[in-house]
Amino acid sequence: MNMFRRQNSQALRRPAPSAQRPEVQLKSPREIQIMREAGRIVARVHAALREAIHPGVSTLELDSLAVETMSKYNATSCFLGYRGFPAHICASINEELVHGIPKADRVLQEGDIISIDVGVRYRGFIGDSAWTYAVGGISPDAQELMRVTEQGLYEGIDQAHVGKRIVDVSRAVQRYVEAHKMHIVREYTGHGVGRQMHEAPQVLNYESQDPDGQTILRPGLVIALEPMVQLGTWQTRTLRDKWTVISKDHSLTAHFEHTIAITNNGPEILTLP
Repeated sequence: MNMFRRQNSQALRRPAPSAQRPEVQLKSPREIQIMREAGRIVARVHAALREAIHPGVSTLELDSLAVETMSKYNATSCFLGYRGFPAHICASINEELVHGIPKADRVLQEGDIISIDVGVRYRGFIGDSAWTYAVGGISPDAQELMRVTEQGLYEGIDQAHVGKRIVDVSRAVQRYVEAHKMHIVREYTGHGVGRQMHEAPQVLNYESQDPDGQTILRPGLVIALEPMVQLGTWQTRTLRDKWTVISKDHSLTAHFEHTIAITNNGPEILTLP
């Protein structure tokens, strides 16, 4: 689940430049091992959901499957109840970018794409990953959007080495996505993660003067990197449910996310099977 930059009813308000910024919390090897286990559970939930995604399934059924899978591994959703969010996963279809609420009447159709964000709490730590899936056969535009967004994620991960800065990661994502004439969402960001779902620093998906961008990558830093990309515009709006975010022009959206540990041996993706 994303960290918000705009102030709204659920937003994490962006600190003023003069305000005290939250301190980055580095994780010990023991803590990263627990986060690795949490990440594996997230990956198993995604694997179960991937198998279940087909025309005719409702997003509420996917939510129930996610809970069942988490329970097998003694994990719980860290989304349920977070600032009032009413479900265990976020399930966002087509023009819905993030924070879609699973419902019985939200039924997948052939040609849809669905972004599913999964966050679990396990032994006091968070695992967080989002992925966009095709529902049956999809359009060439949807295929290319998914490909570019996923590769943008890996372009950012490739820059996540000790001694570099957050802005190096952000720049790599932006350059790849914009080279393919697609649009990086500005309002929502990646973030540090650990015992809390949203920790310092913010991890933008584009280059800016944001002070967090100057954070030096050090061993023990764990971040959730999550490019959010739209076909027609970078702008978004929030629906009346005060959660579901859609592209302002109703163009297709995609969202890919991994939790990554910075190590002396390079970036380690924690949300893998």
